[in-house]
Amino acid sequence: MAENPLYVLGVLCALIALSEFLCRYTFLKHLSSSLLVIILGALFANFGIIPTASNAGELYAIIFTYVAPASIFFLLLGVNLRKIKEAGMPMLLAFFIGALGTMIGVLVALQLIDYKTVFGVNYQAVAGMMTGTYVGGSANFNALAIHYGMLREGAEYTGLVVADNIVTAIWMLVTLSLPVIMKKIKPHPESIPTTKKAVVSKKQKKTDPLQLSFLLALAIFTLIVSDTLAGWSESLGLGIPSILILTTIALIFAQFRYFQKLEGANLLGMFSIYLFLVVVGAFCEIGALQSVGEKAPDILIFTSTIVLVHGAFLFLIALIFKFDWVVVAIASQANIGGASTALALSKTFNRSDLLLPAILVGSLGTGLGTYVGFLVAGMLS
Repeated sequence: MAENPLYVLGVLCALIALSEFLCRYTFLKHLSSSLLVIILGALFANFGIIPTASNAGELYAIIFTYVAPASIFFLLLGVNLRKIKEAGMPMLLAFFIGALGTMIGVLVALQLIDYKTVFGVNYQAVAGMMTGTYVGGSANFNALAIHYGMLREGAEYTGLVVADNIVTAIWMLVTLSLPVIMKKIKPHPESIPTTKKAVVSKKQKKTDPLQLSFLLALAIFTLIVSDTLAGWSESLGLGIPSILILTTIALIFAQFRYFQKLEGANLLGMFSIYLFLVVVGAFCEIGALQSVGEKAPDILIFTSTIVLVHGAFLFLIALIFKFDWVVVAIASQANIGGASTALALSKTFNRSDLLLPAILVGSLGTGLGTYVGFLVAGMLS
């Protein structure tokens, strides 16, 4: 039953509904739905109710490949460029500080384990892969893994993927919680005045089948066009990421009032985000580390240390210079998890002014992470 994609999709939707119910009507109302769906996804996966990363079918791949980018498209339809331009520099600065923290974290983590024994001759490749993935997401991890032939190193590659999934899911929980905690302990001013934040109407809006079907068709064809143009740019040697093309198209649409007023885009965007996040939780597969054997603790220490140093460095700088805590959390998530998780944070914190900056730094990380990974690998030669 757990391998039936229809069953799995049903459970994922039920978990989203459960998290929403718990946040609205129980003592968990002080938590966010984004936080709960990750926790519930991890619990259900590790108890075998839904597939984990090691036995995931096509459904999870479809969600990562299509649903996550679609969520970006839907949410960006409500973005007015005039309202987010002032958030660009703080987010960019926090992102680069976080990337530097990742590089320092990799060098520190190598000293905590006997890396030449754990990783053998592949230690440079591993250091580059983990640098890449924690500068801008897993796309960089795979790019370096392919270059260095790490896909053939079964146990090491599996261990790194599993540890990365676990640490990334946990860090998502940390970045969801820390701004709330830090605002109480050490409040910092927001990077954009409250008067410039988008005003959300309390009025209940109706979503009719016409607008809903139009939005879905628009998103699907935009995904097709984005992937086609990305492939074309690759053939020309430009290598423009598909997500950047999709973001550009969505932003062009968003500057017209007709698209901004389409009812249902925000609802579709939030549901897509929750569906993506519950799968992120499902990939937090603790039991799979057993397959790596005695190297598992060292690999987990290695990956955890990188992220902890990254976080400590970034949040220390933020504390000294009084950065907006939400901006810091989103920038950190852009480093560790990529554009989709950064977008999820900005939406969870109700910071519509940070939707586009989250996507842009996430895309920047996707573009730069591989280069930074090769740089660190080269430094260790």
